[in-house]
Amino acid sequence: MSTTSQRGHGGPVRIPLAHRERIDWHDHAEHQLIAPRLGVLRISTPTGTWAVPPHRGVWIPAGVPHAHEAYGPTEMRAIVFDRTVNPLRADCPTVLAITPLLREVVIALTDEGDLTAGQRRNLERVVLDQLRRVEALQVFLPSPSDPRLRDIAVILDADPADGRTLAQLGTAVGASERTLSRLFRSETGMSFPQWRAQLRLHRSLTLLAAGASVTSIAAACGYSGPSAFIHAFKHAFGTTPGAYGTDD
Repeated sequence: MSTTSQRGHGGPVRIPLAHRERIDWHDHAEHQLIAPRLGVLRISTPTGTWAVPPHRGVWIPAGVPHAHEAYGPTEMRAIVFDRTVNPLRADCPTVLAITPLLREVVIALTDEGDLTAGQRRNLERVVLDQLRRVEALQVFLPSPSDPRLRDIAVILDADPADGRTLAQLGTAVGASERTLSRLFRSETGMSFPQWRAQLRLHRSLTLLAAGASVTSIAAACGYSGPSAFIHAFKHAFGTTPGAYGTDD
């Protein structure tokens, strides 16, 4: 992994991205709040990935290497903060529930409208106040480092609907269910079922952004049916797949 350091970012940015367009590995001297206006951003770090839809945002601390990939026509908006300003007190990337007020302020700061210096300062104070109130969300998909777990991750990333048990996958990668279960907990902080559930949710977001139907996503991601997918999606992301992207 080759990382480019981007220093002196200079302020809020708005970057349109086409479907599957990437921003390669880089880091920043400042903290960043990234909030897509459209589409889904898949944000990768050395420790795992986050899938970020429009009603979510992600805080990326200064110095953390990361890369972006867009799913569906995407509009990435980002606000930067000095290293000394960390309202979340977070030292690792964190996905956030973006309130309607915070979303509108981010839009105002990243649009090309003429804001006075005083107006910009006032809006930035609102952002900081909102960030102290927002909820951190557990939608992180950790990347395991053990070669056997990586092989399982490759298998399930290729086909999230693969319904094999951990014991059956262990046969494929040459390890016992007990060993793999222990490794999943120690390396990802999750049980295998929890990790697979996150993988399926992440894939569902990217398929939804690409225009797939709820029924086809449920089948592609291994849910028992559309209702099971809708329930899991709403629990994780606070909205139904049908309402996703329509709450502008």
